[in-house]
Amino acid sequence: MIPFTLAAILTVLADLNWIALPATLLLVVRWLAIIGLVYYAIRKKSLTTWILISMVVGAEIGNDFPEAAVNLRVLSQIFLRLIKTIIAPLLFGTLVVGIAGHSDLKQVGRMGWKSLLYFEVVTTIALFIGLAAINISQAGVGITLPEASHEKLPDVAKQSISDVILHIFPENIAKSIADGQVLQIVVFSVLFAIALAITKEQYRKPVLRFAESLSEVMFKFTSIIMYFAPVGVGAAIAYTVGHMGLGILVNLFQLLATLYLALLAFLLLVLFPVALIAKVPVKKFIQALIEPVSIAFATTSSEAALPKAMEAMTRLGVPRKIVAFVMPTGYSFNLDGSTLYLSLASVFVAQAAGVEMTFGQQLLMVFTLMLTSKGVAGVPRATLVILLGTLASFGLPVEPVFIILGIDELMDMARTSVNVIGNCLATVVIARWEGEFNENGNSIEAEDEALQVEGKV
Repeated sequence: MIPFTLAAILTVLADLNWIALPATLLLVVRWLAIIGLVYYAIRKKSLTTWILISMVVGAEIGNDFPEAAVNLRVLSQIFLRLIKTIIAPLLFGTLVVGIAGHSDLKQVGRMGWKSLLYFEVVTTIALFIGLAAINISQAGVGITLPEASHEKLPDVAKQSISDVILHIFPENIAKSIADGQVLQIVVFSVLFAIALAITKEQYRKPVLRFAESLSEVMFKFTSIIMYFAPVGVGAAIAYTVGHMGLGILVNLFQLLATLYLALLAFLLLVLFPVALIAKVPVKKFIQALIEPVSIAFATTSSEAALPKAMEAMTRLGVPRKIVAFVMPTGYSFNLDGSTLYLSLASVFVAQAAGVEMTFGQQLLMVFTLMLTSKGVAGVPRATLVILLGTLASFGLPVEPVFIILGIDELMDMARTSVNVIGNCLATVVIARWEGEFNENGNSIEAEDEALQVEGKV
């Protein structure tokens, strides 16, 4: 780590013109430091280490060879596609085993209302933190709007409450899987599991055995895909830096800083106290989060981190039935980072457009976002779609959104990471609430045996 730190310090000093060093020398120093990191990763033989170092390598490739880095995007897209193939069968298998294998339908109802109550309280706090942050920083005040942009904003239709509710329920499970509608897959799997639980034993056993096998195979499938994670993560970072450059951070630093500080405040003032109240083993929890959060940060995709997050929380001590129910449901109802960003971005647009919004109008916007931000996790660039719909509802201009688009990926990295952290914490909180959290952790194989025994009983 010492050579890498030295290389970083020399690069920063040269950029600030505090020292004069040839660009070629700095390039050689940085790559020698990276070679040292790669050697360390080979010695360490840890997937987490490889993922973290691949992010550094990707950023350096994007900075030094931007044209080549942009072409690496296909590797990150391959990784995302492979991950998406896991989600539907993994959710189906784990939910069916968790519900039908235990035949405790009352617990499903309890977990449902407890989860929704927790999600609503936490996301509402996130909205208000975002609102406070942008009003304090005034990041949008005094910005000159761009006249035109090559970016094309998606067409957004206004969503009624009926549309939001209907979006929860699948009309065709194959279509829901193809469109990546996580919540619809969860609803189908829960209903299927309840039907299986009340079916006669002779018909229930073969399907339950299949679901157990499917669940186990998909976790092994995840382990195989994770070997490609360092390549996918590194390519994603390389593409981001390559096509955007590092200079954009300086141009829009105030907006970025507002979001990052607001998310940090949310982690420290909301999620950390919740973890302490729920008696979560914080050190073990953070260690379990490193891999899924690293994947989420680099790929800007919560779905990419879902299989690894589920596995990590199971090993931490949360029963798989709770992980399988709470975490995917949270992907639609508990997007903490995204909801905080939405309230912040909405007021930023008003500030940039010179539109004065009273506190009452801002509150009304927050309550609108509480409704419209639910159940759209499967929509591409979901937060952008929700933001545009909210702006249209309040008669605000969309031109300032082009400013946000310039750094949207950098903002998405942070908000997606907080989404994953929030959903992982939610599983532990609900497990504690149900009195089923195992302090000593679970092994997935041991839990499979327990489920099989309980299913036979």
